[in-house]
Amino acid sequence: MPVVEEEDPGMTMPRQFAVLGAMALVAAIAAACGGASGPSAALTPLKFQLKWVTQAQFAGYYAALDQGYYKDAGLDVTLLIGGPNINEVQVVASGGADMGTTWLPSMLQAREHSADLVSISQIFQRSGTRMASFKTASITTPKDLGGKKIGSWLGGNEPELFAALTKAGLDPTKENVIKQNFDMSGLLGNQLDAAQAMIYNEYAQVLEAKNPATGQLYTPADFNLIDFNDPSVGTAMLQDQVFASAAWLAKSGNEAAATKFLTATYRGWIYCRDNAQKCVDLVLAKGSQLGASHQAWQMNEINALIWPSTNGIGQFDQTAYNQTVQIATTYGVLTAAPNAGATRSDLAAAAFAALPSGTDGKGTSFTKATVTLNAGGN
Repeated sequence: MPVVEEEDPGMTMPRQFAVLGAMALVAAIAAACGGASGPSAALTPLKFQLKWVTQAQFAGYYAALDQGYYKDAGLDVTLLIGGPNINEVQVVASGGADMGTTWLPSMLQAREHSADLVSISQIFQRSGTRMASFKTASITTPKDLGGKKIGSWLGGNEPELFAALTKAGLDPTKENVIKQNFDMSGLLGNQLDAAQAMIYNEYAQVLEAKNPATGQLYTPADFNLIDFNDPSVGTAMLQDQVFASAAWLAKSGNEAAATKFLTATYRGWIYCRDNAQKCVDLVLAKGSQLGASHQAWQMNEINALIWPSTNGIGQFDQTAYNQTVQIATTYGVLTAAPNAGATRSDLAAAAFAALPSGTDGKGTSFTKATVTLNAGGN
């Protein structure tokens, strides 16, 4: 099925809950600015579920905890580590955590299957997914993938790829799409012509590997990347965002707690933008199993997925949301566009407004650093 380019009014995301009104929004901002009223004031406990294991993908949360931003907001936050045997969406849906982070389509899919979940803040403004290939394969556009051995993790990770193939006039069901491992062995071993890779993780893996022809590490010059964010491709989907259950948000005090959490989290990501190496060191100290240079690469690329945030960190972008939903419905992640209750932007707006005066919450001048990877990411 071809991708529909026109915006579908049925996919429009709600901007606010009308029942909140201006008075409630001001109250939320005031609550976000407030914290513990004194040394003896009790902190509000809050459990937050991460999508994966400790790594720079979540550095902003670790920084907010380490720098005392959550405590300053009157919160006692516990970060729950994810992993291959942990379904972060189910943890939040079942009440094992108050809030969590996952890719937006994953949360929307769970909601479609009756999970009481709501997206309240969009942290990543761009997709981190790429298709990587050796330069010698001459794959620079989705159309070039025709007739090639195409790697994908599948299992819900393929919609961006399938949408790109369709836009290029190819039929994903007739192409040679191969389920790849969650590493780059298929590409490096020449079993695949192109492989799916997160720019902050798997792509770094190929740059940490040695080129057998030279004995030196591969460099970016050895590869081509297809970036789904590129306007010429245009099939990127929104990824890491913050979500909670509607039932939890409805309980007294939890909207205010969520707003304070978001403000502190935004401060954490701002800290990591301005102090990238300190956040790398922090993540390593928290027990990351990935090496120092790999984490430095990841922190740099994660920052680039967040900054610049044109509308302000954590705020929703209507066009990106519509595109995500349209691709998700076209390729079976969702059977229909979500209803109005799937997202709310009022808490993120209040949290952003509550950032300390003078805080740069948009990062318009952000530029990526140059990171040197070592063998094996060490």
